[in-house]
This record gives sequence, C-alpha cells and structure tokens, in this order.
Amino acid sequence: MAEKRWIAETLFEEFGFRMEFHAERVLYEMHTEHQDLVLFENKHFGKMLMLDGATQVTTRDEFIYHEMMTHVPLFAHGSARDALIIGGGDCGIAEEVLKHKAIERLVQVEIDASVIEFSKEHFPEFTGPVFVDPRFESVIADGMKYVAETDRRFDVVIVDSTDPQGPGAVLFTREFYAGCKRVLKPGGVMVTQNGVPFFQPDELVGSVRHFHALFADAACYVAAIPTYIGGHMAMGWAADDPALRQHPAEAIAQRYRAAGGFATRYWTPEVHRAAFALPRFIAERVEAAKR
Repeated sequence: MAEKRWIAETLFEEFGFRMEFHAERVLYEMHTEHQDLVLFENKHFGKMLMLDGATQVTTRDEFIYHEMMTHVPLFAHGSARDALIIGGGDCGIAEEVLKHKAIERLVQVEIDASVIEFSKEHFPEFTGPVFVDPRFESVIADGMKYVAETDRRFDVVIVDSTDPQGPGAVLFTREFYAGCKRVLKPGGVMVTQNGVPFFQPDELVGSVRHFHALFADAACYVAAIPTYIGGHMAMGWAADDPALRQHPAEAIAQRYRAAGGFATRYWTPEVHRAAFALPRFIAERVEAAKR
C-alpha cells in the first residue's frame, strides 16, 4: 500500500510551526531553480495550489478572497466602468468582476503566459466564463511596466499579487503604487493583497506607508480565509476620497440590488461595512504606518 503523501505549508516555519495537507492525488508538480509548484486534491479543501510552500488558492475557500478583493472596491466606488487587475492569473477575481453588469471593460495584466494556460487547464471554473466575455482583455506583460506606460485609465485597480518575494516583490514598492495611482481616474480605488497581519505586519505597514504618501486615504479591510494561516487576511485600500469606505450598509445594498443581486457566499453589504472595522492590533499598525 502506497504511503500517504502530506504536503507542507512552510510559509511560517521561522515562527516554529508548519501545517500539512494530505494529498489524495497530485495533479501537477514542478520544481525549478526559481519556484516549487504543486497542485493536488485534498479531501476537505478540494484542489489546492501551493507555490514555494505557501497556499495560493483552494476550490473550497477561494470565494472568500475573490469576493472580498472584488466586490468591496467596486461597490464602494459605485459607478465603476473600467477595471484593471494586476496578476490574478487564475482568473478568480476576473470572474467576480464580470458579475458586475456595469463593468464595460476589464483588463488583466499577468506577467507569465504559462500561468494563464495552467489555469485554463486546471481551473476552468474560473477561466471558462472569463475568456468568453467580450468585456475581458488578457494582457501578458510586466504589471510594473504596464501601469507606468499605458494610456488607459481605470476606476478600480485590483492588485492580486503573491507575497513580496522574488518577482512579486516589485508589486509592493512605492514606484509601483505610484504607477497604479497614475492609471486611476479621479475618484478611483486601488486594493491590494497584503497578507496576514498577525504574522506579516511589515507587509501591511510598508504598503500603507506608501499609500499614505500617494493618496488622501490609506487603510485596509479584513476577511477570514481558512487556508491563509494566522487569522485575518488584510486587503490594502488606497483612494483620494475617504468617503468611499464609509458608506452605510444600506447604501451598499442598494448598489448591490442595482447590480442584479448576483449570488455571493461571503460578501454581503453588512460584511462589506464591517470589514473596515479593524481589530485594535491591526488598526494600531495602520495608524503607525501613517505617522
């Protein structure tokens, strides 16, 4: 009888612990000098994609991250027509953006074409609806270079990056965020993936510090995602209108109804409003970054 294979989440080994997931079946595995990638099936979480020992996406809980990265900025804005995703090669966020019937154009900039092809093969539930939608445009390019050079302008920019290491590190720099501000229309919003503050406070603090230097309003909001170890996941927030994150739940609910009231599994107007109410240890980090 073959020995069970357990695949380790090693992102926080420096803190003295790791988690392991039983692989019912390994679907794809790649080891290079630059990265270790494994896609496998787990009894509870479904398909799981891990990169360099860090969970990227699972089919069981992906809806939480994708909904919160998408619906919060779009409904906070209220009249977004043009959206930009940097990264997001699995197309989970793109699928959520395109549920908003008011969106006229969605551009996704992914640096690696092989990520798109991988996702088409292994995550067709995301890519299928996206690539047949005429509003969607896939651009294979360096996100840093794109925001520095494009003539296009957007109402919402969503940065779906990996952690700030290797090729993803540039997406946490002030230069990159300045490029994102450059491509935002007046009244626009940028949101970013900013890790788990309980274990990665410097990631959030660094981004908020840059936001504060570039935008009138720098903040974050949170969500609870089971496979992102450590409790709250932080989504960075940058805009020039502080009122955009202060809408009451009923105002968000009206926008939701106008958008068609499509099905969600985590996001609600009430969760939207509550997500900006930060636990004290996170709020203190955010305020310290702005000082």
